[in-house]
Amino acid sequence: MKKILLIILLTTPIALWRGGGNEAYCQPQLALLKYGGGGDWYANPTSLPNLVAFCNQDQQMGLNPQPATVDVGSAELFNYPFVHMTGHGNVQFSDREAQNLRNYLIGGGFLHIDDNYGLREFIVPQMKKVFPELDFVELPFTHPVYHQKYDFPNGLPKIHEHDNLPPKGYGLIWEGRLVCFFTWECDLGDGWEDADVHNDSAATRQKALRMGSNIVSYAFGN
Repeated sequence: MKKILLIILLTTPIALWRGGGNEAYCQPQLALLKYGGGGDWYANPTSLPNLVAFCNQDQQMGLNPQPATVDVGSAELFNYPFVHMTGHGNVQFSDREAQNLRNYLIGGGFLHIDDNYGLREFIVPQMKKVFPELDFVELPFTHPVYHQKYDFPNGLPKIHEHDNLPPKGYGLIWEGRLVCFFTWECDLGDGWEDADVHNDSAATRQKALRMGSNIVSYAFGN
């Protein structure tokens, strides 16, 4: 019973973001996930602020303009309805961190993992620690995440080439709800970064930002 009460208390902010309380409680804020293992969780420092700015300007989402940074094992995780994770290298969740992330996602939180090239081999087994009973499944192009304000009939846009493979969107689905969206061979985060960081065209950056806003919009509505 104590554990159940703790989960309820910790997930209260998420319920408020989803319309379960006073909308004036505070301004919704996105967060970047900080993790151990030596991987560069801090990659693409301008990407999330630029995505937030786009969401506010394009869809009037009213997000806090400054994203937060949150440790995967922190109780503060439950303050953020949407958490973004990126990197190229190793990821390591302790058992306590895996349980904390599981409680967050089951309690209404949403995790977007964007492979910045080389993340997949590390994050898939770590997410298996979070949800031993679930496997990543490729989302069909008809999934609502591809059809929010912007329509992506062929799924994720290709932002960076990497291994010249088609981009894939995978999900972990808990009791019918997409709780984690994993974007691979796409690299949306690079497309969200400042224009002078990569040699992406304006059209490519626009596609990345539009897809990103779709993910945020979907996460807030489900």
